Amino acid sequence: MPKNFALTGASGYVAPRHLKAIKETGNTLVTAVDPHDSVGVLDSYFRDTMFFTEFERFDRHVEKLRRQGQGDAVDYVSICSPNYLHDAHARFALRIGANAICEKPLVLNPWNIEALAELEKESGHRIFTVLQLRVHPSLIALRESLRREPHDTKKDVRLTYVTSRGPWYLVSWKGQSDRSGGLATNIGIHFFDLLMWLFGDVQRSDVHLASPTRTGGYLELPRARVQWFLSIDRDDLPREAIDKGQPTYRSITIDGREIEFSGGFGDLHTIVYRETLAGRGFGLADARPSIELVHKIRAARATGPRADSHPMLAGMKE
Repeated sequence: MPKNFALTGASGYVAPRHLKAIKETGNTLVTAVDPHDSVGVLDSYFRDTMFFTEFERFDRHVEKLRRQGQGDAVDYVSICSPNYLHDAHARFALRIGANAICEKPLVLNPWNIEALAELEKESGHRIFTVLQLRVHPSLIALRESLRREPHDTKKDVRLTYVTSRGPWYLVSWKGQSDRSGGLATNIGIHFFDLLMWLFGDVQRSDVHLASPTRTGGYLELPRARVQWFLSIDRDDLPREAIDKGQPTYRSITIDGREIEFSGGFGDLHTIVYRETLAGRGFGLADARPSIELVHKIRAARATGPRADSHPMLAGMKE
């Protein structure tokens, strides 16, 4: 039977992926909210969605649907709002008797997970998150391959992610660490989750560079030594990306070998939704390790480039 969805953050960058996933899993978006009204994208997926620019009116409408019964109540709340609102909107979902499917990062601080876990127990409903790289076919195959190898040796891993952004980024909530969590949280968390999913939980974490536009450091995992670098500065794009006119460059190498996973991203949210609706979604426990790591990175003092730094950090200063 189709489920009724509500969505927060309808005008945001990631919302279309959730709209597509709701549509492709055979469900209905009954209502959405965003303080900005540039949400014409809704018509591409659901033409009858009730839309609100004020959360209070959205809340009242959802409550009315719940009391009407007859299959009108919201079953899931998809959370695409700014990072600092995720915790509050997940609580809202549980309060109205719905489950939540929340974009990454699920929350900004580890202690928020503890509170949400208590609310899950009280409400009988669940909070799920989108860890889309875990459902990428190439990465699933890589994990299976790694699990067949001896676990007493460590791989040398290098993560490079440059996604160029204009001056607007630092002016928006994304450039405010207390609202976005900073670069490691906002653009890096799904890569950190992937690394721990592949190689185990963090044994050591050092931050070598931390600025509003660049950050990098070193991770020691049970089965990997990781040099990582994240940037929103277009000057950090490698020549190969510039020559192809690509604004984004992502690379993960393992012992010098490039891991190819550039294709298939368009369907990953739909796969996550399908798995969640089938009872196999990623919950609070799955999100916890990466939330703890990025919080630690955010609180750490940068040491400056060192011998074990990512090569792109050479000569860089905060």
